[in-house]
Amino acid sequence: MKKHLYAIVPLLWLCAAAPSIAEEDSRALVQLPDMMQQHMMSNMRDHLAAINEILIMLGEDESEKAADIAESRLGMSSLGLHGAGHMAGFMPEEMQQIGTRMHRAASHFSLQAQVGNTSSIYRALSEVTSACVACHANYRIR
Repeated sequence: MKKHLYAIVPLLWLCAAAPSIAEEDSRALVQLPDMMQQHMMSNMRDHLAAINEILIMLGEDESEKAADIAESRLGMSSLGLHGAGHMAGFMPEEMQQIGTRMHRAASHFSLQAQVGNTSSIYRALSEVTSACVACHANYRIR
């Protein structure tokens, strides 16, 4: 009997603690039509893939290639590719501003990567990822 009690007590503790372990998602919910949601998720996956490719290029000392990836897939030049014009209308103003900040930061990174100063390159790249973090910390989509 004692063996079973020792096994049950930790389970009871976990059940009692569960509400405090799993916090409610307090990020603002942005409702999107299904097609737009899929489009936005696809864009975000490509943003993440682009950042990964940029890091690979920087690791291979190929800052010019990193600059090209940043501008073409994340920078201001990429807005048409991502359909930003028709997506913006579904986003709250602050979410739009964060997105614009990310695209501008990517263009700035691209310029810094062309110059090749290592510390400014990584500082500029952190501006890109900081915008991503800010958006994901404040918003969720459905």
